[in-house]
Amino acid sequence: MANAPVQRMSQLMAKTLRDDPADAEVLSHKLLVRAGYVRRTAAGIWSWLPLGKKVLANVERVVREEMDAIGAQEVLLPAILPREPYEATGRWEEYGPELFRLQDRKGGDYLLGPTHEEIFTLLVKDQASSYKDLPVILYQIQSKYRDEARPRAGILRGREFLMKDSYSFDLDDEGLTRSYGLHRQAYQRIFERLGLDHRICAATAGAMGGSRSEEFLAPAEAGEDTFADCPNCDFAANTEAISYELKPVDGSAVPAAEDIPTPDTPTIETLAASLGVPASATLKNLLVKVDGEIVAVGVPGDREVDLGKVEAHFAPAVVEMVTAEDFVGRPDLVRGYVGPRGLEKVRYIADPRVAPGTAWITGANKADTHAKNVVAGRDFEVDAYVDVVVVDEGDPCPKCGTGLRLDRAIEIGHIFQLGRKYADALKLDVLGQQGKPVRVTMGSYGIGVSRAVAALAEQTADDKGLCWPKEIAPADVHVVAAGKALQTELALDVSAKLAAAGVRVLVDDRAGVSPGVKFTDSELIGVPQILVAGRRSAEGIVELKDRRTGEREELTVAEAITRLTA
Repeated sequence: MANAPVQRMSQLMAKTLRDDPADAEVLSHKLLVRAGYVRRTAAGIWSWLPLGKKVLANVERVVREEMDAIGAQEVLLPAILPREPYEATGRWEEYGPELFRLQDRKGGDYLLGPTHEEIFTLLVKDQASSYKDLPVILYQIQSKYRDEARPRAGILRGREFLMKDSYSFDLDDEGLTRSYGLHRQAYQRIFERLGLDHRICAATAGAMGGSRSEEFLAPAEAGEDTFADCPNCDFAANTEAISYELKPVDGSAVPAAEDIPTPDTPTIETLAASLGVPASATLKNLLVKVDGEIVAVGVPGDREVDLGKVEAHFAPAVVEMVTAEDFVGRPDLVRGYVGPRGLEKVRYIADPRVAPGTAWITGANKADTHAKNVVAGRDFEVDAYVDVVVVDEGDPCPKCGTGLRLDRAIEIGHIFQLGRKYADALKLDVLGQQGKPVRVTMGSYGIGVSRAVAALAEQTADDKGLCWPKEIAPADVHVVAAGKALQTELALDVSAKLAAAGVRVLVDDRAGVSPGVKFTDSELIGVPQILVAGRRSAEGIVELKDRRTGEREELTVAEAITRLTA
């Protein structure tokens, strides 16, 4: 086995910190900065120090090995990209303010790539002319850019981040399904090797488009995604992707709608209290503007509207809340008493729970007045049914009906069956077997490489610091010289012998640093094995400690080397 390098902390460009950064909100942010892995350069922009770069490179290595194993070919495309391809697909505008746009000195428009579907499509268009050139899977590991409104959580949500993005190109949908399956299996192997606890969840396609989409989510308190899974079956989905079947009921026996006076009840809470009914008997009507046009969103009164779902439904249109000015000159819209009947030039969308035949107490579009016995499909029409409520713990599983569990998670991977969206926009055809042009079908597959580092820190850290899995740790063993000359001499000697056997070694040989600080730093840095040259060094005895379990064992130097090189 080839010699591995020894990294001496006396020469390491990194300093550990005793206190958390003042702006740190999540565990990974605190520990990665304190342990000397990263440093903030600007809001959402991070520098990787030597230890952090080793961890990042190890994640890249695992990703690269598994992508190569499915026959994918690595390329490297530019990060600064021309406007025209993104304009052709509509994403120049669809991405909105999150897209970094810039101009060159001649006034030409460019962007910093958030994702590369268009450019990979053009690359294949240039290189592939026949069905014989396909299928092909291409990938890159490269920095991506997103102008986050509020960068937060350290490297979890930055404006620059490292990502593996791959793209499959096939002749037909059967081929796309096969390429999608290859990626799905590769992602499972990648995350298992990295030691990431993860869930595969149904997801929405968003601005990417396509017919099928799944997320790989790492459960963590710091996660910005909420997912639901069923304790009784295999259902799991991002809450934004959960949908329910529309189930009409028989409302023929419901009496005619009737206005009722309800002074000073502009909210669901005050209305329910005044009438002595549960909030679930009322119909909440939220007004939003979609590209300036007022749209009403109807949900049961005991549920909240998920604006993310509303935005996804109307994308790429801009969705915003109405303001007081929007009620001026609109006698059909009475603030606090809006209902679905009698709305003029207002589209009405509703959650499937507001099914045809269901009866409600809702606004009458008159001041201090509501209406009861208002039946969907009889007294008002719904222009479109859309799942728009916030999913709650215990909501029925769409598959088996069991109450769902909710948890927070970090998105670490996402796979899409794009179909022909980008091939159509950029006219990607090859000559088929019958001598006629065939429109290529695509898949897109991403892994957040830098985000995976943060997700691992979130999942594996303890109250003492980081605790890396062996596969991605910056070293295999952290050797600590807990004393003066004798201990340092032994520590360096053991380190050299371990390195000669191919073991990656980080050795704390810092002079003038107390044993207590060194022990604390070894736990903070989080290398899987800690080897201490301490009080029994003169006897050739060292202490081996497992960072995760805390188990300690005294061994001779020879025994320790044998154990660590096994």
